[in-house]
Amino acid sequence: MPTTYTPIATTTLGSAQSSVTFSSISGSYTDLVLILNGKNSTTFDNWRLTFNDDTASNYSYTYMLGDGSNASSGRGSNATPAYIGGLPTSDFGTNIAHINNYSNSTTYKTVISRASSATNNAAAWVNTWRSTSAITKIKIDTGTSNFVSGSTFTLYGVASAAVVSGAKATGGDTIATDGTYWYHAFRTSGTFTPTQALTADVLVVAGGGGSMDNSSGGGGAGGLLEHASQSLTVQGYTVTVGAGGSGGTDASATLSTAGGNSQFGSLTACDGGGRGLGRNVSQSTQLKSGGSGGGGTGSGTSANTANTGGSATSGQGNAGGNASAFGETAMFYPAAGGGGAGAAGSAPSSSSQAGAGGNGSSAYSSWGSATSTGQNVSGTYYYAGGGGGGINASGQSGSGAGGSGGGGSNGNGTANTGGGGGAKGYPATGGAGGSGIVIVRYAV
Repeated sequence: MPTTYTPIATTTLGSAQSSVTFSSISGSYTDLVLILNGKNSTTFDNWRLTFNDDTASNYSYTYMLGDGSNASSGRGSNATPAYIGGLPTSDFGTNIAHINNYSNSTTYKTVISRASSATNNAAAWVNTWRSTSAITKIKIDTGTSNFVSGSTFTLYGVASAAVVSGAKATGGDTIATDGTYWYHAFRTSGTFTPTQALTADVLVVAGGGGSMDNSSGGGGAGGLLEHASQSLTVQGYTVTVGAGGSGGTDASATLSTAGGNSQFGSLTACDGGGRGLGRNVSQSTQLKSGGSGGGGTGSGTSANTANTGGSATSGQGNAGGNASAFGETAMFYPAAGGGGAGAAGSAPSSSSQAGAGGNGSSAYSSWGSATSTGQNVSGTYYYAGGGGGGINASGQSGSGAGGSGGGGSNGNGTANTGGGGGAKGYPATGGAGGSGIVIVRYAV
């Protein structure tokens, strides 16, 4: 039967201590279970939980107590911690607290706990923390006493239903299987934790670069790498998903930005896509380089204009296209498309048609189909397409097509594809790059 509880952290006290804190709690589980075994050093008191250092009056509770002869109950509101039951000084007792839906950011959090010891009454408590914040830190104390030496505190993560059904790891926004592989897709940063030793393939896509207006080159796609046949042990692997770069506008001299890097554990990071730059800003090729390069800006009268596209990180993508000079008197000054994981960005085809972004990679179409990620083009799934280039004419669209794989055309790259942002006509804010994605797969 698959393991559904994953140990996150444990602490055994070597001396008396007033509190114990678990920090940087991963959000990749559905619930948390806190198991405490210990006793108070000087006086009977209720054990307490504080979440995310919140000591305001945001906690409510209901309790029931019994010792075999007598029973009592009560409730309270506007408390400053959550109470999870009292333990004595005479002997060790056990407290088990279930913290439900701890990682969501839309609902209040509920804690259900029970406490008992050989010589003390049993207690059951239900608490509500009136906050929609995900729980990332838990402090445990008694308020007036210390925990004695030998007290133990263990925090477990409860796996999703998919793990109960047979997956061998936790983590990811989507866990799915195609019958041959399990896939864990991270649309946001998190932690991947195998419940047994695994050999896994890891696809990493960085965020796409943003673009601008006024003959801006298209944003480059985020870098794309597959780390094949990785030997993973039972531990947490940090997953970083890069954000898409922001769009900019030449009219207000607000530059676009490169995409954010993505990474799995300590494996080689994927570089964010290079940004596309407008006609009247500095055109250093270094500023346009990235996982895939940003497209070259359109030719114009500014002395600082450069026509070459940004270069790509070796093995992660392709260069941005080079813009063509159609004459200084041409109205549009068309720019080139950003590079994609599957192809370089294209040069403009005429004085009024900007270049298209390079296509993304379709090599991982089966991964996209299993996880419903990537850009679906007639049943083939692409990642990391370059953004389309722009033109100078006021009120005109960007005109350059986005590359298959999430590259933007006159707008934003598609989220969780690593697509580059598409340029826009003057004056407007260019498209932002699409955020990246990390997918881990292993055999069923």
